[in-house]
Amino acid sequence: MIQPNQNPSELFEIRSADENDVKLILQFIKGLGEYEKLSHEVVATEEKLRKTLFRQKMAEVIIGEFGGEPVGFALFFHNYSTFLGQAGIYLEDLFILPEMRGKGFGKTMLKHLAKLAVERDCGRLEWACLDWNEPSICFYKGLGAKALDDWTVYRVTGEKLVEMAKG
Repeated sequence: MIQPNQNPSELFEIRSADENDVKLILQFIKGLGEYEKLSHEVVATEEKLRKTLFRQKMAEVIIGEFGGEPVGFALFFHNYSTFLGQAGIYLEDLFILPEMRGKGFGKTMLKHLAKLAVERDCGRLEWACLDWNEPSICFYKGLGAKALDDWTVYRVTGEKLVEMAKG
């Protein structure tokens, strides 16, 4: 319970996810899919997450908890900048439960990732945002993030990926 003069962020803690969090991570992913109107694209399963996140260690997850209850997550991994000659952190997803937004939790999680990037000698922290997501765009710009309008993301998936791999 928040006391009258208590800041909600004082009850907010961030921890690294472990294999016991797989079900929770999938719930957050599905919540994000709903928010982004992309639920039909969420095909992740608990087993896929268990394998890729905790056995193969292809990405990392942090969980944000408010008063001991999970309220958000961030999934990230290292990339590499040839121009910088340094690794970076790429934030794949950041999600805070709708009823918990506006309390500074997302900002705290991004600051945590920035701190990790600095500790790991990374040259940058970056992410993508859907162009219609004005609340997030304003939020990111308020933190000093800059949109890279001169870049276009390309993606190959499914059958086209298999075709490309075959040559």
